Amino acid sequence: MKLHPVDLKKIKIHDSFWSKHINLVKDAIIPYQWNAMNDLIPDAEPSHCLENFKIAAGRKKGEFYGAVFQDTDIAKWLEAAGFTLAYDRDPELEKTADEVIDLIAEAQQENGYLDTYFIIKEPDRKWKNLCEGHELYTAGHMMEAAVAYYQGTGKDKFLNVVRKLADLLCDTFGSEEGKIHGYPGHQEVEIGLIKLYQVTGNKKYVDLAKYFIDARGVGKNYFLEEMDKPDYRQIFPEFADYQPAYSQSDRPVREQTAAEGHAVRAVYMYSAMADLACEYQDQELMDACTRLWNNIVQKQMYITGGIGASGILERFTVDYDLPNDCNYAESCASIGLAMFGSRMANITRDASYMDIVEKALYNTVLAGIALDGKSFFYVNPLEVWPDNCLERTSKEHVKPVRQKWFGVACCPPNIARTLASIGQYVYSVGKGELYINLFVSNKTETEVNGNTVGISMETRFPFDNRIDINIQNIPAEGMTVAVRIPAYAKDYRTDVNGQPVNCRIEKGYAYVTLMADAVITVSFEAPARFVRANPNVRADCGKTAVMKGPLVYCLEEADNGKNLSALYVSTDQKIREQESSAFAGVTELILKGKRMEETAWKESELYGEHPLTFSDATLKAIPYAYWNNRGIGEMTVWIKELVMAADGIK
Repeated sequence: MKLHPVDLKKIKIHDSFWSKHINLVKDAIIPYQWNAMNDLIPDAEPSHCLENFKIAAGRKKGEFYGAVFQDTDIAKWLEAAGFTLAYDRDPELEKTADEVIDLIAEAQQENGYLDTYFIIKEPDRKWKNLCEGHELYTAGHMMEAAVAYYQGTGKDKFLNVVRKLADLLCDTFGSEEGKIHGYPGHQEVEIGLIKLYQVTGNKKYVDLAKYFIDARGVGKNYFLEEMDKPDYRQIFPEFADYQPAYSQSDRPVREQTAAEGHAVRAVYMYSAMADLACEYQDQELMDACTRLWNNIVQKQMYITGGIGASGILERFTVDYDLPNDCNYAESCASIGLAMFGSRMANITRDASYMDIVEKALYNTVLAGIALDGKSFFYVNPLEVWPDNCLERTSKEHVKPVRQKWFGVACCPPNIARTLASIGQYVYSVGKGELYINLFVSNKTETEVNGNTVGISMETRFPFDNRIDINIQNIPAEGMTVAVRIPAYAKDYRTDVNGQPVNCRIEKGYAYVTLMADAVITVSFEAPARFVRANPNVRADCGKTAVMKGPLVYCLEEADNGKNLSALYVSTDQKIREQESSAFAGVTELILKGKRMEETAWKESELYGEHPLTFSDATLKAIPYAYWNNRGIGEMTVWIKELVMAADGIK
């Protein structure tokens, strides 16, 4: 039986780490992004997103502006609003969201079709470019948003809009004669259809999601056949040399062994595959999910939980190719990785998946947004020298500072919907079972064997590693609580009502059986530590990273001066932990090391035979999630490691 998350409406988070980020969604991020989508942010990339809907609805005259998937920006904004309203029923936000939903409903065509690009710009080209047109991708985000809004508010107008859209898809696509035998160029609709099925119980929606997965990469490639048609019109110039592996359609999904192609497309598809494997008890599909997950986390994932090494086509490349200063690691890709991992954890009850979910959320996802909620990273490098992040070079995609908005703005609202729904990752519930996945202070209640069980968790994680979990109203027959043991935890201990207990440990969870109300206290050590990469990761050979718990740390120019590449760290010296002077409530790390001196070098010398000389250096590291919140400057995650020998530094 698959586990499921706690109802977001019933979880109230009051966490020393996460609350400031979650509160920022309602107080700053949603209002800022609303202004961005209404083109009210000075010096920001224009959006025109809502204008497109007004034109499609007939409220205004004008031309479509933006990318073919521009509609998804407001869809993800509405999803974030739905998640926020689930725990904070703000009347002004709800009124604004309802008005947007009214607009979307007006823009929808009589037969259920909904995509402003094709309604306004190319009405005769619907469904004729599945590879590039993003119609199904856009539909999927609309479905996800409508489900979130329905679950958060109980209002079904938006849900009925997307049901009409989904009915059109069911009538249009499938294996039957007379239907289009195609599948999405950018996977996402599968997730939307599955969520719509879970809310409505209409099995034709999940059956269509299964068709899209089953048909992908089977027989003649649909996209190549599409491109061979005389009336085919290209949308993206980079698709002139299209390769099916880019969109994971080069072979059937059950035969895929390694993550290839566009990273976001891949993990969105894998998330749907996991859901479908569970729904249809498809072991072959589940085996494919396991293989693909293992390939990512064992050979293609950054230490920050970032994925997608190449800035060209935002894609995976080959095993161990993880460059730090020209990588992509799109914010959306790490969000997709968390989605995939949480599904796998709920199916397998294996905590190792949640270790990666935690890594992605605490590092790349948080790094994607400024602490004021008003600027964003699309790309998440692990090393930045601002001077060489130049346009029209191989690093033009790497921005040394967060941007106010993007012409392709998929990441900002994706981060917003993820932060607003962090609560869905904290717990998982099964028959007589409660799983604690993430350590976040909160109060909630959930049904366990017909009882409404009350749960309260208190912690200062990740800077303190004691977690108190108060469980009330235990069913008469008892229940099982499973608490994740992070892979980095040392000296793990579980107490029940103040007394130590020996727990059954299985797949990274500590299992406690409760027959009466109790307080479970979990504690462990998670000191700051040095972490090295597999030697096959060429970019990181001879270097080390620093972590504390799930947090990856980095050096910034603001603390350590220019030319961070000249710094070396002594890994045989103790790491000192102290409260940050720059970020309240955050632990910073003090490291001992050396700086390579350049005093012997003349400015006119590019190469020479000068011996290496070093001076002592004290290095300060801050969480990677918080970098670039103090102005522009260099940053690095990986630091050269000092190797000491009897005769000195070598």
